[in-house]
Amino acid sequence: MIKAIKGTRDILPPAGARWAAVENEVRDVFRVYHYGEIRTPIFEVSELFSRSVGEETDIVSKEMYTFLDRDGESITLRPENTASVMRAYLEHRLDQNAGISRLYYIGPMFRRERPQRGRYRQFHQIGAEVIGSERPEVDAEVVVMVSDLLRRVEVKDFEILLNSVGCKECRPVFLAALKSSLEPVQANLCSDCQRRATTNPLRVLDCKVPADQEIISTLPSILDHLCSACRGHFDRVQLLLNDQQLPYSVTPRLVRGLDYYTRTTFEFTHGELGAQNSILGGGRYDGLAAQLGSKMPAPGIGFSIGQDRLMLALEKEAASAVSSLDVFIAPMGAEAARLAFSLAHGLRARGVCVEVGPDAKLKRSLELAHKLVARYTLIIGDEETRSGQFLLKEMTTGEQVSVTRELLFSRFTTTTDHGI
Repeated sequence: MIKAIKGTRDILPPAGARWAAVENEVRDVFRVYHYGEIRTPIFEVSELFSRSVGEETDIVSKEMYTFLDRDGESITLRPENTASVMRAYLEHRLDQNAGISRLYYIGPMFRRERPQRGRYRQFHQIGAEVIGSERPEVDAEVVVMVSDLLRRVEVKDFEILLNSVGCKECRPVFLAALKSSLEPVQANLCSDCQRRATTNPLRVLDCKVPADQEIISTLPSILDHLCSACRGHFDRVQLLLNDQQLPYSVTPRLVRGLDYYTRTTFEFTHGELGAQNSILGGGRYDGLAAQLGSKMPAPGIGFSIGQDRLMLALEKEAASAVSSLDVFIAPMGAEAARLAFSLAHGLRARGVCVEVGPDAKLKRSLELAHKLVARYTLIIGDEETRSGQFLLKEMTTGEQVSVTRELLFSRFTTTTDHGI
């Protein structure tokens, strides 16, 4: 039997409905912050990611799905979407639109990493980018929007980690100090960090190997090396978050995993996710457009949520969510089944979620309604067909009432909020 490829999975009912509900809530948050949806191709020329994400990152060196197409061009399934959004921004000259560009996306990404809880080789991201402004107010607004978004989908008890990784003026000074501090301890680090210490020392700070953490804690802090412009920018971001009474922790080792980040970086973590507890991350990337060969300034900031991990954080709430099935219709007999078909159509036209069961005995129909976690069961037998009076049973309480077609339709005029 053919099975799904390792690191991929099928999202089956009722989980698919929960995913859609989360996406609907997220879209509404983006709407009130005046973001528009962008949909980029799921594959791009490989150079886009090697130039933006960085040759020495694990993503480019180990994890990308890259292949040659029939014309011999190197193509890569997108491992992340910020580079694609920036490519689209530059290609279509979105800088000529009024104001700054606020863009969001929802879709699959691809990385060949070791599958584990909440991490897959085809994974899903919800993300957003704001391009066209260097103002710290934009950074703070993005962090506030993300916290609003998580609360909207009922993620509780998250923590916000905040840092600045400097700019092209002050980061080289810090990198020199970092490299000097790494030289005497390089041999004691994991094999990846031994390589990074030479090729890209900033990546050492992003290491998740437990044995390396004691060494990493002794390394210089980027916050001690910020230039006056970066220090002022970071102080302003913190001031604006404090004004909103949004709690956060300044975390000097937070550098994120991609080379294009400058100044503000942030992560949101959640205790339900275990050791790998990051639910989303993001940061500013003022030099990304230049890395892609553009002479047009396009400062930006963005974030991406791992939707697979988001759904894990929501697992407890989802397990207790109310069923999405409003009415299960239980017909008994051919004429009852015909009437059930008509009643179901009328209810669905009013936005009610309905399933019509097979022509079966009442006991079997009620057992099926219980398994489907229906809110109500509408019972239609020969007597109900003749009289036009149907028995409506509330499944949680067992209460039964007699209703006519008109009373049934008036009772269910719109769908109820099924939650997430």
